[in-house]
Amino acid sequence: MFKKHQIYKQDNYNMLTVEVQGKTLIVREISDQWGEECHTFVGRPEMMHWAENRFRAEKFEGREEELKAIMDAFREV
Repeated sequence: MFKKHQIYKQDNYNMLTVEVQGKTLIVREISDQWGEECHTFVGRPEMMHWAENRFRAEKFEGREEELKAIMDAFREV
């Protein structure tokens, strides 16, 4: 069985989850604008690098607390 982590979920069409499959991490990003995007990473450092680039503070649309919660959820994976 794979362990699934929910990073954020706004509704059924806007969410981001991470599945841990051994050393492989699969990030599924579902949005109402773009559909589903799937990213596969070999380790946590690679995933964290992607997350830091994807959720940059200067480009993030939302509150600072939301960004901190998202990055904390990635670190807990």
